Amino acid sequence: MKISGVDIRPGNIIEFEGSHWRAVKIQHTQPGKGGAYMQVELKNVYDGRKSNNRFRSSETVERVRLDPKDYQFLFRDGDQLTFMDTETFDQVVIPAAILDEEIDFLADGMQVVIESIEERPVSIKLPEQVTLTVAEADPVVKGQTAASSYKPAKLENGARVMVPPFIETGEKIVVNVYEREYVRRAD
Repeated sequence: MKISGVDIRPGNIIEFEGSHWRAVKIQHTQPGKGGAYMQVELKNVYDGRKSNNRFRSSETVERVRLDPKDYQFLFRDGDQLTFMDTETFDQVVIPAAILDEEIDFLADGMQVVIESIEERPVSIKLPEQVTLTVAEADPVVKGQTAASSYKPAKLENGARVMVPPFIETGEKIVVNVYEREYVRRAD
């Protein structure tokens, strides 16, 4: 499906320069002179190369159709991730490099969606929100509560997020995986 260059969003996989690329970061720019454009950081889904490209609204790119399938994460062995197909129980091994910073949130038994192009895995979608325990949280400094302030916290998986001052070590919180931010206390 063809899309305009300014309609590219993070996570989209596009066909560009004869290969498949995932949009990692985007920045819409509207200079004083000339037309608006989208500055896009791309990562090759096969070899991990990165590229920065500028797409104007008049340009079109091919958005790749992905085949999603449900899998369950089993375990990590070095830089390899093993998943099980939830329908056929077949196992598939995928390089850990396919996940970027979200790999911190991958947990044993987690249900994920693996997206493939011609039966070759190119993307793993984790649940948008996960529940984790706060392993370390800095104490609140008195006098900082006048404005809405957040403090750093380390989670059980080693990831760091900013949390409200009332969150303490040992509490379970819900975290947005892709934004790496606190959502709410867990029920």
